[in-house]
Amino acid sequence: MNNPSALSPAGKLTIIGLLITAAGISTLFLTTSVKVPAIPVGPILLLLTAGLVALGPWRWTPVAGIALSVALLVGAFIAPGLFDRLSNPAQPGGFVGTWVQMLGIIIAIVAGTLATVQNYQPRTSATNT
Repeated sequence: MNNPSALSPAGKLTIIGLLITAAGISTLFLTTSVKVPAIPVGPILLLLTAGLVALGPWRWTPVAGIALSVALLVGAFIAPGLFDRLSNPAQPGGFVGTWVQMLGIIIAIVAGTLATVQNYQPRTSATNT
């Protein structure tokens, strides 16, 4: 897997999961009273990591997506109000943003794990004679 065009479907799904997570966090920042930092580090890191997974020529790049997604998942459970936002559709921005974020995190972790396993599988030749 030395060129970006050889990105596996699981690798592509990892990128999609990271982008979905960035969209969910951005939705939270734009529609709720969640304290927004001056520089929204979460979405920026997610976009940079998605770029690394997409363009990085190394087999380990999906691990970066897994690590960031796990860190965000832990952070979401530590942050106050997670369960209120997940269970309160009366506040649509927080409700949708949090669910989108969680969906993206789960996709990125599962697909990133699959992509990493696939990247480390031995390659077989198509011309077995």
